[in-house]
Amino acid sequence: MAGDNKSVTRSNDTSALGRFLSRVATIEPHELTAVVAAFLLFFFMWAGYFAVRPVRETIATIIGRDQTADLWIVTSLASILIIPIYGSIVARFRRSVFLPAMYAIVAIVLAFTGFALSGENIDPLAGKFFYVFISVVNLFLLSVFWSFLLELFDTGQSKRLFGVIAAGGSAGALAGPFLSFLFVEKIGNSGVLFLGGALFVAAIICQRALLNIWHQRAGEGARAEERPLGGNIFAGITLLVKSPYVLGIALFVVFISTVNTILYFEQLRLVEVNYPEITDRTRIFAGVDWIVQTLTVISQIFLTGRIAKRFGVIALVTAVPLVMAGGFVLLAATGTLAILMVVVIGRRAMEYAFVRPGREMLWSPLDKETKYKAKSTVDVPVYRGADAIAAQVNKAVEAAGVGPAAIAMMGAGIALVWAAVGWWLGRRCEDLSKTK
Repeated sequence: MAGDNKSVTRSNDTSALGRFLSRVATIEPHELTAVVAAFLLFFFMWAGYFAVRPVRETIATIIGRDQTADLWIVTSLASILIIPIYGSIVARFRRSVFLPAMYAIVAIVLAFTGFALSGENIDPLAGKFFYVFISVVNLFLLSVFWSFLLELFDTGQSKRLFGVIAAGGSAGALAGPFLSFLFVEKIGNSGVLFLGGALFVAAIICQRALLNIWHQRAGEGARAEERPLGGNIFAGITLLVKSPYVLGIALFVVFISTVNTILYFEQLRLVEVNYPEITDRTRIFAGVDWIVQTLTVISQIFLTGRIAKRFGVIALVTAVPLVMAGGFVLLAATGTLAILMVVVIGRRAMEYAFVRPGREMLWSPLDKETKYKAKSTVDVPVYRGADAIAAQVNKAVEAAGVGPAAIAMMGAGIALVWAAVGWWLGRRCEDLSKTK
């Protein structure tokens, strides 16, 4: 934690989860309570999102691919519009007010949407609203979650702890869809939305616990830190364009989106070619999700913190792009579904386990306003905008007659540039941390 880190809490966490985490990760005794609370917050938040995500995909199959593609554009626009709204909230309200309120708003929207989507027929307008809402809010909540943790933990702690905390989200990503799978036949799609809302209510409790831990710091200093940030509601955009370092993080995110998009559409193509039956395709995608999340949880608990502590953030943000460059070359040479699945599973697992925590660590040396305002700008509209643009470019390249092997080689080149940007950001982050 910035400032008096060890004053976060002096009590050891005696829960089974706390004892387990302390054995498998590099957590100091005085950090256990905060880590457990953050782990559980991420678990319930991400379980809530992944529980309702299958409903989003079902809606996409009902409205059709063309209208779904149009919703990607609407989602990008909504991601831009949410930034001044969020900037206004951050400028006027304390974190202890707006952080729990965000989860409450999501729970309320899910409940109302559940009522709107009840019955045999799904209202197309309500379905489209839900599709856009959940597609925007997942990145937004993720950004704000890590922004608060960057206040709670200092740079050194983030290297050791962010991996194991991220494992809470991965565990939630396993539990959420599993609960939906178990109960959807009994409670329907509307019931799944109510379930997601309940999980976000649990997230409110965990957020309050984390805020209480934060408030245990020196009284007056904590009260001063929790004041509204103030400033211009468009400060996130201003901070982004003025800082080469923040622009570099934005470019890093653009490369993440581009690589993901290339693999996503190639996966759709090869699965469609190899599996004519729709149920077989669903089974393949479900199996990939389970393998990815299992590998992610294991890596986040046992590897991420140790790698970051030993080799620094540079290793987290450069190793995966380099591996992806090799994966694209191998994919170009073979073009088989088996190789693609290895690359896709490796990319997703390593991104969740290494790139995502490393990407959050890049923000740790920066000031609070940048962590909240510029970070949300990069994480939401930049990411979603890059998604939409990359999808259209990929579509145009395929329409021009460029073959899968050539596209894979393009992906390898993009991954190498991504690695170079990551290396520069990692070096700059270490330099900024030393001077902070």
